[in-house]
Amino acid sequence: MPRAARRPTIVDVAQKAGVSKSTVSLVLQQSPLVRAETRTQVREAMADLGYVYNRAAANLRSANAGLIGLVINDLRNPFFAQFAISLQMALSARGYAAVIANTDEDPNLQAQVVEAMIEHGVSAVILSSAYGGDDGVFEALNRAAIPTMQVLRKMAGQITGFPFASPDYREGGRLATTHLLDQGAKKIAFVGGLEGRSVTEERLSGYLSVLDARAMEPLILTGRSSRGFGREMARKLEDDYPDVDGVLCFNDQVALGLLSGCAEIGRRVGTDFKVVGFDDVEEAAEAWPALTSVHCDIAGFGSSTAETVLDWLENGMVPKTETRTPVTLIVRDSSAGTN
Repeated sequence: MPRAARRPTIVDVAQKAGVSKSTVSLVLQQSPLVRAETRTQVREAMADLGYVYNRAAANLRSANAGLIGLVINDLRNPFFAQFAISLQMALSARGYAAVIANTDEDPNLQAQVVEAMIEHGVSAVILSSAYGGDDGVFEALNRAAIPTMQVLRKMAGQITGFPFASPDYREGGRLATTHLLDQGAKKIAFVGGLEGRSVTEERLSGYLSVLDARAMEPLILTGRSSRGFGREMARKLEDDYPDVDGVLCFNDQVALGLLSGCAEIGRRVGTDFKVVGFDDVEEAAEAWPALTSVHCDIAGFGSSTAETVLDWLENGMVPKTETRTPVTLIVRDSSAGTN
């Protein structure tokens, strides 16, 4: 006896119509958020496939409609916290709720929370990945046909079907290094960031490109992206690298720790020893001396990410494979002061 043909699913409809699974769901719910052209496109795909809407089953899932999963690698870091807050507020303004999970840089915990979000029927996932063990997470999201956007960290080999967006880290490194040279620095160190990580390499690449163009030797001291590491580096730079008079830190956490360490050992920052951070978290302007930093407009980035994901869900507008948003340098006393 011949085997019965498999009934078409909502995933089949989404693939045929060229939209996300969530967009098809919105059409089935007769949501006014979907454009008329997209609605027609989806209904034509349903007709071609012979798809029949199971309203009873859909009603069981309806309580989770409008949930967006947000998975963040480290919410203790103010940079990621500011991003999560701005994203959540932008989603709320459009009638969506964010389900936020902090993975604490643990890939096993990341896999656990992503699986839970899939089981609870989130409409989309926004993911700033923990490093390591990522393949299973992306495979699970792909099987579930949940629109997923990578942000802030790009995982190697996970681009197709998982668009990525971040500030232009390379340009930030270039702007900061050029500024230190313009301020008279003769020997510039890059401090912080774990070796081999994509974000470290991108921020480092801007620094290296400027020094290479001027035939200057780099000094790279990678390590934890923490205040503790920055504080340790203050004494190490003074003892082991006394000729260093300019520092580009991997992030503001390292830079703020470096400022504290310099205060501890009595080293004045801003004139003979200049420090630049990266991210421009709120505390950068309030530090003493005020910290020069690469401004990534993380609040604006969070809002624009929300808009991009919702356009994907509601209108079938798939994001570009990769997006880099502009950065600027905010100059303060730590690199141009008179302390």
